[in-house]
Parts: sequence; C-alpha cells; structure tokens
Amino acid sequence: MSAVFSRSPAAKAHRLRRRLPWWALALPVVSFIALLVLVASPSAASAASAASAPQGLAALLEFLAGLVRTGA
Repeated sequence: MSAVFSRSPAAKAHRLRRRLPWWALALPVVSFIALLVLVASPSAASAASAASAPQGLAALLEFLAGLVRTGA
C-alpha cells in the first residue's frame, strides 16, 4: 500500500511568493521608453503649424482616441 503525499497549502503559497528578478520589470520599462522616444522623435519636428498633418506622437494619440470613441 502506497502512501499519498501532498503538500500543505502553506508550502504551495510559499513557492508562489518568490520575487521577480530586477530585469523582469526593467526590460518592459526600457522598451516602452525607447518606443515612446521613437514615436515622439523630436528630431523630426518642424516649424509647421498645428493645422498640418499630424506626425509622431500626435498621430498615435489621435488613433487611440478614435479607437476609444468607436469602442473597438
């Protein structure tokens, strides 16, 4: 007859409480900032008026606002 072995709920909970490594948070933050810099790219800024075609971050924000309005 074999004995059935199961871990207690406290032992299972202890395994789940492990901390994330530092890079698990740092990599998404760095990639988000890099993409934001690429979209905003101040080097492509021109002296055009605000009525001109939107570029960079403004275009992205207008696209996201359109998605929110349509409920997609």
